[in-house]
Amino acid sequence: MISLDQLTGISVLWPRLLWLLVLLPILAVLYLRLAEKKRRSLAHLPGLWHSPAPQSKGSAIRRIIPLVLLLLGLFALLAAVSRPQAILTLPLAHKDIILAIDTSGSMRAADVTPDRLTAAKNAARAFIEKLPSRTRVGIVSVASNATLIQSPTSNREDLIKAIERVQLQRGSALGSGIYVSLATLLPDAGIKVEQLIQGFPDSRMYWPPGSEPDAASKTPKPPPGSNRSAAMILLSDGENNFGPEPLEAANLAAEHGVRIHTVGIGSREGIALTVGGWSMRVSLDEETLRKIAETTLGEYYTAGSAQDLQRIHEHLSARIAISRASTVEITAFFVVFGALMLAISALCSMLWFSRVA
Repeated sequence: MISLDQLTGISVLWPRLLWLLVLLPILAVLYLRLAEKKRRSLAHLPGLWHSPAPQSKGSAIRRIIPLVLLLLGLFALLAAVSRPQAILTLPLAHKDIILAIDTSGSMRAADVTPDRLTAAKNAARAFIEKLPSRTRVGIVSVASNATLIQSPTSNREDLIKAIERVQLQRGSALGSGIYVSLATLLPDAGIKVEQLIQGFPDSRMYWPPGSEPDAASKTPKPPPGSNRSAAMILLSDGENNFGPEPLEAANLAAEHGVRIHTVGIGSREGIALTVGGWSMRVSLDEETLRKIAETTLGEYYTAGSAQDLQRIHEHLSARIAISRASTVEITAFFVVFGALMLAISALCSMLWFSRVA
């Protein structure tokens, strides 16, 4: 069903026919003159006309309402002749979304209440609840290696259970997380994840023996951010100390048109973290996360508190649904509205004056 807030930019196919609207003031003047002529003719008939008592305010309004409705109905019908059209904006939700959650040791830091990992999991749950039911979501856990813990599904219960299974691990390989997420989103793209993680950049694409395309027949790469059926969201503090470079992985995502939206979990000043007798300071690496988002034409968000995460997931839920605009003819709306106004005008006249108009 189309709602009025989805229609914008009304125009007409046959603008010259809008001149027909000039008939409305002419008809209004004729109506008033005929009414005045009828009143005068009755005044000259002896015994049939008496000076009317002053009309009450309610009576005057009742005489005006049918005329106004009549003019509105005629306006809509005359405007319908010009074939009005409007821009219809419809939400086009991503078909598949991967939530890549950083589960490295630095995510145990408590500079975000109650800690970074718990905050990230809460944000992921809230984000999933806001998505359209038809959108499929997958969950990837990112530590020293990346693991797909839930393949893309629209079953919200399975997704929530997968998020609950996410636990802290050692190491942080954001590049691996992007590669695994990208291969999950694009299973037919021939992305060789194992070779890429091991550091063989020439193995980005897999071609069966004898089917390697020559330079002239290769399919052109889509522009960055052009893939509207897939998207990735990386929730991380940006720390990367293992595996392939995240920016190289982001470049591959950009070559496939997949946007990566990054959410920085943590504070810029960081916090001291003690693990196994060793103390280190872990802070938010905004530069890495920002570059990943910029490379793929995604967006970067900073989450320094639980309140920030609440606002971020609401904004992301809106941004992840891309609008599709198309022009539709709305002549039928004008015809229906015009006919309805004429019918109400006639009904009011019959009820109040026992005549039409």
